[in-house]
Amino acid sequence: MSGIGIAGAGAFGTALAVTLGQAGHRVVLWARDAAQAETMQKRRESPRLSGVFLPENVTVTAEITDLSNCDPVLLSVPMQALSAFLADHGAALSNRALVACCKGVDLATGRGPTAIIAAACPAATPAILTGPSFAADIAKGLPTALTLACSDPRIGAALQGRLSSPTLRLYRSTDIAGAELGGALKNVMAIAAGIVIGAGLGESARAALMTRGFAEMQRFARTQGAEAETLAGLSGFGDLVLTCTSAQSRNFRFGQALGQGAWFDPTVTVEGAATARAVAAIAQAQGIEMPVTQSVAHVIDGRHSIAEAVQTLLSRPLKEE
Repeated sequence: MSGIGIAGAGAFGTALAVTLGQAGHRVVLWARDAAQAETMQKRRESPRLSGVFLPENVTVTAEITDLSNCDPVLLSVPMQALSAFLADHGAALSNRALVACCKGVDLATGRGPTAIIAAACPAATPAILTGPSFAADIAKGLPTALTLACSDPRIGAALQGRLSSPTLRLYRSTDIAGAELGGALKNVMAIAAGIVIGAGLGESARAALMTRGFAEMQRFARTQGAEAETLAGLSGFGDLVLTCTSAQSRNFRFGQALGQGAWFDPTVTVEGAATARAVAAIAQAQGIEMPVTQSVAHVIDGRHSIAEAVQTLLSRPLKEE
């Protein structure tokens, strides 16, 4: 049986390599930086995951051709870098299952990850792995449940069996749109939740924000062909709860810094920022009511202060829930 390939040796890609390697699979982990790949291969550890070591059946490489004999290949690259990555390397990864492990909406095209995969690699089978998870938890072997969405039920079932491990439990879905949008939109809500806490608005306000934000997620997803039930699962509600309540979430920390008026490291990937802009533009063009997303986009772009955004949300007309 072919090995499992993982493109992207950041924290999440490395965590997946660790858990799949411990489950007995041969894993090839591709790193963009050759020096990083060489160091990880020799030292058997990642600078992103302190105290976590790579099993011996995990090979780290900077040669994309080393993934050519792997099926499936998990694409653990940032959402806004996925299109460029596949433009450069898609030809070497065709004719197999390509599983996106990123969350968001492409700012340039408005597409989700599986649509980008399908456009770049027409002969591949796109799928997405998403849900409530932190890389450190997966790498440490802590119990984690995720959604594996693939439009082909047969391939989806095969991927579910192949990628599950004793500590990583995958639930299968054919609703790719719902799984993608749940993972994308919850990042926007996590920024909003961070703003609420950072600005000192309190836990009650965060609970209200999460509730109304979830309704907003479902409303948008339905207009894009997703099933509301999918948003109520791991890839939507489950991920929303995790990222809106934990400082381990980069999106939450980013929002918290905005709320506090504090500095935030610009080298840290915050997928929700680009997603807020992309979804706000789509919602405006399609006439979809997305007040939380619009407010987050306006704050990120400097068009509204925190106080103005809060006032805009609080002054909305009263209505039935």
